Amino acid sequence: MRSKNNSCLIALTMGTIFLFMVVFYGATNLHPSSGVKLKTDFQISGKQLYKLDISWPKYSEHFTGQVFGVAVNHLAGLVYVAQRGDNVPKVLVFSTDGDFLQAWNTTTLEMPHGIFLANASSNPSIWITDVGNGPYGHTIKQYSPSGKLMQTLGSAGKAGSAVNPLQFDQPAEIFVHSSGEIYIVDGDGGMNNRLIKLSKDLQILWMHGEKGQGLAQFYIPHSVAVDNYQRVWVADRGNKRIQVFNSVTGDWLGSWGSCFTEDAPYSVRLTHDQKYMVVAQLNTNQVSLLEAPPVGIIGQCQVVSTIQLAEDVKPHLVDIDLKTGALYVAEIGAMQAQKFTPLTLGSNVM
Repeated sequence: MRSKNNSCLIALTMGTIFLFMVVFYGATNLHPSSGVKLKTDFQISGKQLYKLDISWPKYSEHFTGQVFGVAVNHLAGLVYVAQRGDNVPKVLVFSTDGDFLQAWNTTTLEMPHGIFLANASSNPSIWITDVGNGPYGHTIKQYSPSGKLMQTLGSAGKAGSAVNPLQFDQPAEIFVHSSGEIYIVDGDGGMNNRLIKLSKDLQILWMHGEKGQGLAQFYIPHSVAVDNYQRVWVADRGNKRIQVFNSVTGDWLGSWGSCFTEDAPYSVRLTHDQKYMVVAQLNTNQVSLLEAPPVGIIGQCQVVSTIQLAEDVKPHLVDIDLKTGALYVAEIGAMQAQKFTPLTLGSNVM
């Protein structure tokens, strides 16, 4: 009888341990609902401003290529994810709640790099930079929300530096202001190192286009954003710095380099409250939040918080939900996009 009781006790104990391991493993390593493992390990240093939303997306098996960019329509609650690879849909569309909605299998897009959602309040469209070398590459394309090609900037399949007609060589990213004015960084390692501002009717208003390390010179300008204070922020990747310009005149206002001694800035986006600049650093697998300076003052860069992602995640470009403040990160190495939600009150993390 004693032996039988011991056997029952052992079986009960082992069953309890097994159940605990299943629950623990599922909570920490498996993506909810899908059972597909994602790279979700991260650490935060400095002020804790965001937390990972492990429930987004609900089914991660839709990520089948290298995820290069992400764009949010905050009014419609939609997230557009650009990915590249052979025989994979180039754009995936999710809801901000994590539901998969549709995919674009367009043949007009070769190698997406940057993606931007414009005119969310009236007539939304999605702009995508194409760095491909085929017949559709070296262009910037405007699509409808359902994936219909609306217009193409640049000479498809032809790399160039001309301004009339406008040509690109591996254009990295585009930012469309609410005024309709367009800001473009061109290119992602090609012959051009340019920041271009276009009017609403696609006329060049001003441009900086010289390669170098000097003021208003670039080496692989990789990302661009405009704040609420008439300032244009450019991730000058090859020079490991961010440069800042007056959005109206194009005048150089300053630069930040001291925060990027280990790795270059790959992205620039302002949080929805304009308090922080969000910067992805691909090689060190970090997403950093820098204190955004007040109007008229650039000063020195100051890192407020750092999200240290898992090894080989390789964050590339980011976007912000302007309604909720959620941060979406496109991750090339992990072949996924992740959502971080803002905390109401930031707390210091050791």
